[in-house]
Amino acid sequence: MAEHAPTGRLIAVEIDPASLERGSTDAERELAVAIADLVGDNVFQPEGLPPGRFRLKVARADQRLQLTIMSENGEPAGGVSISLVPFRKLVADYFLVCDSYYAALRTATPARIEAIDMGRRAIHDEASALLRERLRGKVSVDMETARRLFTLLCALHWKG
Repeated sequence: MAEHAPTGRLIAVEIDPASLERGSTDAERELAVAIADLVGDNVFQPEGLPPGRFRLKVARADQRLQLTIMSENGEPAGGVSISLVPFRKLVADYFLVCDSYYAALRTATPARIEAIDMGRRAIHDEASALLRERLRGKVSVDMETARRLFTLLCALHWKG
């Protein structure tokens, strides 16, 4: 088995309250789960920093995703800003499929629910791959970390 290079990880994640609109109960529950899953298991290594344990604050400013990176003890360690424009269609499509999925849970057949869920996961995977690409050269993340970060990115678009 090959050895993996040492890598950093997130130990805390916070969403900037000013960037977040109140969402539905389902959306808020999904956000809490995504944060807990992200902190529980992740690969997060900012470029130019030694491997370590990091805190992350996620915010939306204008049409940009702002990631403020801090050391384990809360000292500023850098930041990343990426445009949200390339994600616009994926986020809209993801919300449409999620709405269909939650509606289907109430009335659809198991086969229909599974088909909608496959579409939902496909959009999530595509958006996560795009997020990894946009973070390349700034922060190294694995696919699972990118998936959880995309969920947080979606949280910045939820409407009550």
